[in-house]
Amino acid sequence: MTTLFQQLTLAVLLVVLTLAVECAGVAMIIEWLRTDAMKENIRKLSMSRSAVLVMETTIAIIVLQAFVILLWAGCYRWLCFSSWESAFYFSAASYSTVGYGDVLLPPHWHLLGPLESMIGVLMCGISVSLLFALINRLIEHEVQVQAVKA
Repeated sequence: MTTLFQQLTLAVLLVVLTLAVECAGVAMIIEWLRTDAMKENIRKLSMSRSAVLVMETTIAIIVLQAFVILLWAGCYRWLCFSSWESAFYFSAASYSTVGYGDVLLPPHWHLLGPLESMIGVLMCGISVSLLFALINRLIEHEVQVQAVKA
């Protein structure tokens, strides 16, 4: 039987690891956007190149979120579930806040499910803000041009 201290210790460790993975992943995406993806002047990108850039960034963010889900799934697999399928499914459902309830954690680990949901909302928020910043940067010039013409 696990104690509350063990649950809290694991929860803190998972949160710290999640933040480390998310922050490192976002930093890598930003560095990629600054160097490789934007070799050309961002203000001179065509509509199709802008769309591809947003799509590539979105795919990178989805892969990053999958790594975070896999981190939590690894913990669930180690502690709670006999299969990777159940562990990943539960983790993805919790992280995305869908929480179907058809797969449940053992009672002594119930604290982790809501915690993962809360972390998932925050990490997805960070990712959405990155996409928002990119799209804002892509349309910034067009808005300025339209304002000058008016």
